[in-house]
Amino acid sequence: MKIRTSRRQNGFTLVELLVVITIIAVLAGAGFQAGMSAMQRAKKTTALATATAIAAAVNNYYDTYGGLPTTQTEDEPAVSTTDKASLDFLNILLGYKETADPPMNTRGIKFLNVTDGKADKNGLMYQKGDMSVITGLYDPWGGPFLVMMDVDYNDELIVRTAAASTPVTLRGRKVAVWSNGADCIDGGKGAKKGKIADDVKTW
Repeated sequence: MKIRTSRRQNGFTLVELLVVITIIAVLAGAGFQAGMSAMQRAKKTTALATATAIAAAVNNYYDTYGGLPTTQTEDEPAVSTTDKASLDFLNILLGYKETADPPMNTRGIKFLNVTDGKADKNGLMYQKGDMSVITGLYDPWGGPFLVMMDVDYNDELIVRTAAASTPVTLRGRKVAVWSNGADCIDGGKGAKKGKIADDVKTW
């Protein structure tokens, strides 16, 4: 009498395939999340470097000319994007042709060194086809840098942001620079709930 032995056919069962697919999906999700976190950290580092460069440029301008590179009369934040006052501010620090009358950077000194933008609204942007005309300075998320200067020269800046429940008083500073971060909202996600905001600040 012949005894038959059962042989398993080559291949995977449906259950085995589903287990493998699930494991791959979990690993891919974890890798994607880690990659996104690393990208956000890199963007925050870039934003902080640019904000610090703006603050240093303002301080260097002050040391050179004995005043601040603005015609503002109040300690109000200016943005680094498209309005005339902001572009004048950037032109003064970059040593470019300015529209301020009288000119504020008469020696044409380049106080500010920042990265030129390679994509729309990311870095120092120029008018298309003319690298001598700037159109704004943007953080890595496409938002503006905000700059507050001590234009009344009382050695005190009172910064009001949504990130703080009460205004922050900065003493002994001529300038404060910040970016609203990835969410482009002053204060950021969870700022009113006492959580850490995603804003990037120089103080």
